[in-house]
Amino acid sequence: MNILTKIFLIFILLALVAILFTLGSRILTPGTNNLDMETPGPAIENNGMHQLPQPNTDGTMSLEKALSQRRSVRSYTHESLSLSQLSQLLWAAQGITSERGFRTAPSAGATFPLEMFVVAQNVSGLGKGIYHYHPHENQLELLREADVSEALFRACLSQSMILDAAAVLVFAAIFERTTNRYGERGERYVYNEIGHASQNVHLQVESLGLGTVVIGAYRDQEVEEVLELGEEYRVLYLMPVGKP
Repeated sequence: MNILTKIFLIFILLALVAILFTLGSRILTPGTNNLDMETPGPAIENNGMHQLPQPNTDGTMSLEKALSQRRSVRSYTHESLSLSQLSQLLWAAQGITSERGFRTAPSAGATFPLEMFVVAQNVSGLGKGIYHYHPHENQLELLREADVSEALFRACLSQSMILDAAAVLVFAAIFERTTNRYGERGERYVYNEIGHASQNVHLQVESLGLGTVVIGAYRDQEVEEVLELGEEYRVLYLMPVGKP
């Protein structure tokens, strides 16, 4: 066998090795096309914080149309709420809209007494439980992993919306943040702020094709015992949200 023949055979052998290596790599490496890729869930840090998707600030429905279509909706399907939809609703209630920390709802003296909580019952990417919204970080903090829907349903005078909703938004307040500055008058300002924030959510719900209703009829102490938010918080409003 002459030298040229040996060189040719070595070249063929190296080519075969390269082909086999390439095929093996493709088998061992997961596919990267859209069909193979799973939709990523929320980023979860060690401290139980769930990073929410960034909210949209340029929707397709006009304010006037949302106002004209806004209705109280009390019946929901079993369709889940997406994490993006939940993020959008929380942002509408108390999202940060400026570098100075101003929010989507006005607050007397920028005292920001409101705190948003979520009872997640059927939210894609979230387990059932009670979560606290952190607007500056746009994150949800898991406070307690539990299904409290039945207990909350009873505390809310057995209103079926609580059981049927994919999530229940809980509006709570720390009154001292406002009354420390404005005294007794500050209590009125807190109640005003609840109205601003809940209407924001109502309009955002409409623009997303969802349904909600505001609930103020419940046994205060029982609701607070179910949620276990802490003595400093007073629950003022609940808004169940679902797909009509």
